Amino acid sequence: MTRKILKAALLQETDRGSRDANLDAIEAGLREAAKAGAELVLLQELHNGPYFCQHESVDLFDLAERIPGPSTARIGQLAEELKLVVVASLFEQRATGLYHNTAVVFDRSAAIAGKYRKMHIPDDPAFYEKFYFTPGDLGFEPIQTSVGRLGVLVCWDQWYPEAARLMALAGAELLLYPTAIGWDPNDAQAEQDRQREAWITVQRGHAVANGLPLLACNRTGHEPDPSGTGAGIRFWGSSFVAGPQGEFLARAGTDARELLLAEIDMQRSEHVRRIWPFLRDRRIDAYGDLLKRFRD
Repeated sequence: MTRKILKAALLQETDRGSRDANLDAIEAGLREAAKAGAELVLLQELHNGPYFCQHESVDLFDLAERIPGPSTARIGQLAEELKLVVVASLFEQRATGLYHNTAVVFDRSAAIAGKYRKMHIPDDPAFYEKFYFTPGDLGFEPIQTSVGRLGVLVCWDQWYPEAARLMALAGAELLLYPTAIGWDPNDAQAEQDRQREAWITVQRGHAVANGLPLLACNRTGHEPDPSGTGAGIRFWGSSFVAGPQGEFLARAGTDARELLLAEIDMQRSEHVRRIWPFLRDRRIDAYGDLLKRFRD
């Protein structure tokens, strides 16, 4: 069996204050990644601006754009020039009054190779996403690229084992999560630590349960609550790459912009699934209740 190593990069960034400034930073990061030999680059969730869902404002729908649109044109041109597979994350205006949180994949080309619309939409203090985003309707379908079949999911999706499993069952070879998650600065340190560790642990569990490498790219830095009612969010960074047994291949810090590089052995999933045949032993005859909200 031929051993194939994929060099991947995660661009952990802070908000630079405007769409153009953020896209300039992304361009610099993509060029740095290409120079380092990366083939695949994962960007963070909603990378064009601040995480605007801390409060509800109809004016913020003006941040959305069509896909294809100006941002996909610029990122696509860079993907083609630099011969990169790029996973981007945008606030999509699908139609008048209809918006999604959408990941877009480019395969070494300016053309869009595929997209995924976030399926699980939170509605919690400082994360009022249901006000802005319609749940995705494209399903859990991997996107074929020159580096493999990408199982792209987005942020809140990362807490749901069903999403990762369905991507795996559809033939995904990698799981990728653009993310925007962080601490409430008012929480005690112990609570902050528990939340961050839970976030890391659940995703490593998806890698293990499905025998797949997993990449999670989070933003970093403090972003104030524009409404002034909350303390804002301190995004905890901590982007990472895990192998198919949940082992860390690369980890970023919490507090700074970082280009995280990792080498992924794309043949290890076959080996791991032979010694841990979870897909073989699934009791698909007994899982009907998963389609219920709760068993009363």
